[in-house]
This record gives sequence, structure tokens and C-alpha cells, in this order.
Amino acid sequence: MKAIQVTGYGGVDKLKLAELLVPEPKDHEVLVQVKACAINNTEIWMREGAYGTESKSGWKPEGVDFPRIPGSDIAGRIVKVGHAVNETMIGKDVVLFPFTSSGEPGHEHISEDMSFLGSEYDGGYAEYVVWPADLCYEMPLPEYTKSAVFSVSGLTAWHMNEQIQIQQGDTVMVTGANGGVGSLNVQIASRVFGATVIAIVGDLALEERMKELGASHVLSYKSGMLAEEIQAVNGGPVDAVLDVVGDPLFSTSLKVLKNGGKFCTSGSAGGQKTELDLRTLYLKHITLYGSVLGTRAEFQQLLLAISAGKIKPVIDRTFPLEEAKEAQVYFKNSGKSGKIVLLPEN
Repeated sequence: MKAIQVTGYGGVDKLKLAELLVPEPKDHEVLVQVKACAINNTEIWMREGAYGTESKSGWKPEGVDFPRIPGSDIAGRIVKVGHAVNETMIGKDVVLFPFTSSGEPGHEHISEDMSFLGSEYDGGYAEYVVWPADLCYEMPLPEYTKSAVFSVSGLTAWHMNEQIQIQQGDTVMVTGANGGVGSLNVQIASRVFGATVIAIVGDLALEERMKELGASHVLSYKSGMLAEEIQAVNGGPVDAVLDVVGDPLFSTSLKVLKNGGKFCTSGSAGGQKTELDLRTLYLKHITLYGSVLGTRAEFQQLLLAISAGKIKPVIDRTFPLEEAKEAQVYFKNSGKSGKIVLLPEN
């Protein structure tokens, strides 16, 4: 099979096209023919070493064993099963829950042994991947490309919304609203939980697109009066912030939050380190949440919402698998709207 391997920490030159043997499923695993694999920040940061030191970076402290096939947002068809798996699964179109864990239900995502597709396991930048049968779920939409864009970003967004406990009518500010997680935060907060959403983007040409996804207001982070504009359109401070940007909008986020407000972050695309005036935190009684991925129960809720049409895929463009380097470079460009998807030619 064709596969893209990461050969070490560094730039996109560390992505190499390889010809490998098709993996064999173990007793409780299935072999999935990958039809589409969406790109996430996770595999780029893993390659760049952003999760740890230059010599050790990954979901686990010991770092990644190279070469590694990245990719965790996978949609495909089961073509072979292990000895302990019912053969009726062959031919099913599925999406993959993106990590294994021994954590109890509701705590899978915070278990110490959580191991991630594309980091601890070979992932979906390939024509085939093996995965535990019980972590394969029925595809929520009839198209592979559209179904492949939810697993990591959708689960992360859903869990972020659950953590801040949105109530009907709350106002939620969403940063990076045109990106993978951000565009899903807009949809989930507004269409599933009934919040009023203020979407923060770079280019206001995206305003109509953001409103189609459920945003009530769209503002640009390039404004020199962003905090004032947020409070003006909302008629006061906001109830919560869902953030994927990090440093550039951190102080603004705390400034516009109401007393008792909630700030949830799942990314730091604009800067991983920031300054915090602790007085702001305690004088305003702000609660901070760190969030990534979520539980299997939340994944099932997400898939049901997608199937019901409450959450729609937002796709910027696709690339053939062989152009993974170009796809990752494009992914990091600002101004794109939605997910980038790799398509193996099988």
C-alpha cells in the first residue's frame, strides 16, 4: 500500500511517501480501507515537536517511534476482520474513534494510557489502517469525504461545549471560527445548545459563511477595538469563550467575559505561551478549562447530531494522498474555511 510516513521531528521534508505491506488485523481488530483522512493540527504539531521537547514529543512522555504514519480523522470501509470479530462487519462504512484508553466510561480522554491514532499508532495517511473493531462507528453521512472531517475536531468541539455547560440563550465567543474546531464550535454552540455565538475571524469576507453556520455576530480579530466591539454587539460581557488561538486573543477573552464567566481552550495556533494577570482571574471569578478530545459517549452524541443534520461538514479543499506535504503547508495558511482532506487513490 501507499502511505505517508513521518521520519522524525522537523519540517514537511520529514514526510516521506512509502510503499508498505498492508497491515494484518489482530484478533479484535479490523482492516479499514481508507477513503478519506482529514488533517488536524495534532499531526502537524507532533511532527514539529510542539507537544514536548525536540527529542521527545507526542501524546506520551516517551515521544513518538519513527517512522510513523500520521492521520486520525478517518472514514473508510472495513475489508477484513480479525478472528474474534464477526464477519458481518466486512463491507461496513465507518469512522474511527481516534484513540484507545483503559479509562472508565466518561474518563477515557484523561486516562494515563491514552494512545492516539497517528502518534502511538499508525494512522490514516495511508490506503489501509488497522483499528479495534469496537472503536469503529457507522459513518454519519453517506459520503466518505464529508464523514471524515469530524472525529478529532468534532469530538474536541463537542467536549469543549459540554465543559462550559452552555445554557439556552448564553452568549459564547468562538475564536478561530473559520477553522476545523472553530467552525464546529459555532455550529454545536448555536444549533445543539442554543447559544448566541459571536464568531471571531480574520477576514470579514467570511461573515456570510459564519452566519450560515449559526453565528449571530462576526467580528475580525484585526480590529483595534475588538473587546469594545464584542461588548457592543452583545450588549455587555459574554458568558463563555471557546478558544483555539491562544496568546493573541487571551487577554481580550478575559476582558470580555462576565463575572463568573468560563474560558475553555483546546489549542494555541496563534501562540502557546501567554501572560496572565491573576487578579483578573480571581476578581472576576473566571473558570479556566483545558480541553482536548472527549469521551466515547460524546462521540456517539456527535455522530447522532451530524446524522440529524444539526452539524454540517465544512471543507475547504481536498488533496491526493501523495500531496500530503503541500496539504500540510496549505493547512497552516490563514484565511481558509473548514477542513483539509487527503484522498487515497484506491
